Amino acid sequence: MMTQGKTNTVRHERIAESAAGQRIDNYLLRLAKGVPKSHVYRILRGGEVRVNGRRVRQTYRLAIGDEVRIPPLRTAGADAVARPVPPGRPLPVVFEDEALVVVDKPAGRAVHGGSGVSFGVIEQLRAQRPGAGMLELAHRLDRETSGLLIVAKKRSALTALHEMMRQGRVEKRYLALVAGQWPNPLQHLRAPLARYLTAGGERRVRVSDDGKPAHSIVRLLKRWQRFSLVEVELKTGRTHQIRVHLSHAGFPLAGDDKYGDFALNGALEGEGLRRMFLHAARLVFAHPLGGARLAFDAPLPPELQGFVARLDAQEPVA
Repeated sequence: MMTQGKTNTVRHERIAESAAGQRIDNYLLRLAKGVPKSHVYRILRGGEVRVNGRRVRQTYRLAIGDEVRIPPLRTAGADAVARPVPPGRPLPVVFEDEALVVVDKPAGRAVHGGSGVSFGVIEQLRAQRPGAGMLELAHRLDRETSGLLIVAKKRSALTALHEMMRQGRVEKRYLALVAGQWPNPLQHLRAPLARYLTAGGERRVRVSDDGKPAHSIVRLLKRWQRFSLVEVELKTGRTHQIRVHLSHAGFPLAGDDKYGDFALNGALEGEGLRRMFLHAARLVFAHPLGGARLAFDAPLPPELQGFVARLDAQEPVA
């Protein structure tokens, strides 16, 4: 591995199984903490990075035994070199074997660093397990979403998980509290989603005929006077899919600061709900290497359980 801060010498790295299958640009970005992305892509385009003595495109996928020549790298300054990530409190582990680990991510934690976040779940997990050969996110959760998150410990497992997700062979179910009385026991939401930038440069998603197909299945679990508890099964995995689909249907997610009812969110803070009510509650998939069926459930965290209990005590069930 590359030593951080030492950027004035040529490095030669031989690819092990843990990095096999990874794109060369992502491999370099992970090794070269503190180096601007623009510089990494510039040296790739310029042919300064060589794999087995040859120039490669940024999309080249590494193979076991490849020898990678990495030229001297220019950091963005001493302050830009990544600081050590504090190990922090151990993340709740739901399952672990030689191929993967499933954690129950707390709300308010980004899954990875970036966009103003110095480090996230994956960086903290690596800090807590310094001897791990590889730890890579198999999928993502929004920062304010709690619940089940898969991390691969082998490149072969990561590749298999990604293919399973593309084929829709990973069952993902979420618990969500929405404003209003959800009308149907079972409802399919099919609305294409497209990304866009706000005037302030923030990334958002909206329903658009020009967007990518998106499909959510909503099952009603419980209904009160003002709210409904629903289970949402994702058949596709678009960014902010649940949040946008529910809002588009007229039932915004409680506590959603991007697509929700902002006046309601303010009132909910006074009632004790100070986060978005969205929880990744269930995962079902075949083991990426062995093929055995795996099924995991994560109960609502205490703050969401407590709010549901208050609704039960204060509002009639509809």
